[in-house]
Amino acid sequence: MKLVVFDLDGTLIDSVRHYVDTLTIAFNAVGQPVPDETTIRSVSGITAREAMGILAPGATAERVEEVLQSYRTHYLERAGVHSEPLFVGALDLLDRLQAEPATILAVATGKGYRSAVTLLERHGILDRFDSIQTPDHNRGKPDPQMLDTAMARVGADRSNTVMIGDTVHDMRMARAARVAAVGVTWGYHTPDDLLSEGAGALVSRFVELDPAINRLLE
Repeated sequence: MKLVVFDLDGTLIDSVRHYVDTLTIAFNAVGQPVPDETTIRSVSGITAREAMGILAPGATAERVEEVLQSYRTHYLERAGVHSEPLFVGALDLLDRLQAEPATILAVATGKGYRSAVTLLERHGILDRFDSIQTPDHNRGKPDPQMLDTAMARVGADRSNTVMIGDTVHDMRMARAARVAAVGVTWGYHTPDDLLSEGAGALVSRFVELDPAINRLLE
């Protein structure tokens, strides 16, 4: 059995512009200074509450909660398949992986469970994944619990599991779970950062993912 676990934002879903713009609107709406784009991109992958605390340094817990609610409100208002499309090539990759014998697909994302399921449903790919792990029922990245839960849920071994992600949080989670990791270069974090945090391989196109996964798991 081979378990391939995907991050969503920046990996399968092209959400970078949507994420940056939504945070900018949300912060302006409550009068909170807007961080620069590099800082905003750096927190993708962790829970929204943790991200707001980092993006609003020195803020009280009550202020962080206010910023968080503003972000959630504006995210829901602006969310959709057009603002968060699948990357070109993502669907073909899922088709190829599902055609392989004994290959199981899963998701490990910093999104909430309801948001993740809604987005996957909108793209018509929810039923492709046997396990969807989020911080709603696990500790958030880079804690390994989401990967541990996914492996336990489908009966996969660490040696046959690989994490696909675009952030250092994905790479750190994979390293903590002692599973292979592939970093994709089209998302939120730089190739050098992904390598330094444990990526066993880097890919710049979806057609490179299949052979990279096979090399690491062999």
